[in-house]
Amino acid sequence: MSGTIYLGSSGWAYSSWKPDFYPQKLSSKKFLEFYAQRVNSVEVNYTFRALPSASMTQAWLAATGSDFRFSFKAPQRITHILRLDGYQESLAAFFRSLQPFLDAKRMGIVLFQLPPNFPAHPERLASFLAEAAATELRLAFEFRHRSWFTEEVYAILGKHQTALCVAESDDLSTPDEKTAPFSCYRFRKSSYPAQELARIRNLIKMRVAEGDLFAYFKHEETPEGVLHAATLLQELRPA
Repeated sequence: MSGTIYLGSSGWAYSSWKPDFYPQKLSSKKFLEFYAQRVNSVEVNYTFRALPSASMTQAWLAATGSDFRFSFKAPQRITHILRLDGYQESLAAFFRSLQPFLDAKRMGIVLFQLPPNFPAHPERLASFLAEAAATELRLAFEFRHRSWFTEEVYAILGKHQTALCVAESDDLSTPDEKTAPFSCYRFRKSSYPAQELARIRNLIKMRVAEGDLFAYFKHEETPEGVLHAATLLQELRPA
């Protein structure tokens, strides 16, 4: 089995990316259209705090091509406030907001990023996934408390074909455990010199042989992350 590489960054609306990524005279209304010519996916963090309106959704879809995929961060109400408990109404509303992307076949993954002060609760995770994973959506979990990194948790994710999001930062790295037919990576270190990019390139080559791969570099005021994504995609995507 082999998959498709989807690379991008966590957001696109940064005027400070001029002129190294966006042309100096490019209107902010054209940012997403230009972004989608250089990379083929984006992680939308907007949904962490609010659901997209119908007009937003239509504009985003219209600005990007058929091979572009949108991934979304789950609302903080589900992950940080309710902490995977009593979430049903919020989850249903969130999933409804994503339906246009599913209908257009432009959906990437849904990322549930848990807060650092949320220790492992396998029973709650299993209960949540028994409901949330019964959809067409591809789900991924990013754990930021080390107690989640256990075989029991990996087995729960695997049962529901939910990816363990392999997130790396200067402070924490997630074990690279394969728990779903697709892979999810978030590259959040403060810098990625050539040696590190070579490591990522080899990692992508290995994992995409097993299924679709979604990887996102950290968004910053400077465009290094999205430039890394664009370079890697150009190098790795089949001609």
